[in-house]
Amino acid sequence: MPQDDSKYPDHVLSALEQIEALKLKGDHTQSIAEALKLLCADPDCVAALEELADNYVSLDEFKKAERACTRALTLNQKSYTAYYILGFIASQAQQWGEAVEQLKKSNELHPNNAEILRCLGWALFNHGKRTQGVVILERALNLDPGSSLTLCDLGICYLQVKNFEKSIELLKKAMEIDPENKRIQECYRAAKGFSDRYLSIHTPNKIRRRVI
Repeated sequence: MPQDDSKYPDHVLSALEQIEALKLKGDHTQSIAEALKLLCADPDCVAALEELADNYVSLDEFKKAERACTRALTLNQKSYTAYYILGFIASQAQQWGEAVEQLKKSNELHPNNAEILRCLGWALFNHGKRTQGVVILERALNLDPGSSLTLCDLGICYLQVKNFEKSIELLKKAMEIDPENKRIQECYRAAKGFSDRYLSIHTPNKIRRRVI
């Protein structure tokens, strides 16, 4: 989630583009190496710190990502990417209050971003603000209807509030978009199972005629 890099000179922009390209290819180790090289030449390059943090998150090295984000925010309090990453890390640790706080800051600085709203909605829902969480997740889905992650998160939320029909519908769409995603598959099976059990419990038994 890169920020506006227009303020950087051409050679820095070129380096950042290479770092981003390596990250998108999944070559996080080399992307980190290039980001560190850029930071050696320019320790105050916020964009390089953001890329570094993003790569560390992809490798589940959350402590290193946090340090890079903290440094980025020391240099630029308007780094919405750093706040987003800190919120994401807090969510992974199920520290929902902290996640909401960081993600709200990110959203204030960069509103109407589908990924930020997805994470914020999920954090709010799990922090006990279920209605607000669902509303924000619906906003995220409107902004990016093809996001299997948002479809899945929203499907899980509807499952938890026992709206099984909506949950199954959303999770089915998510599977169509990302059929290899194990989490989506498991959630879809869970939604179907809960729905079937709920209906079997709450549907009155048919009156059987006695055969004489």
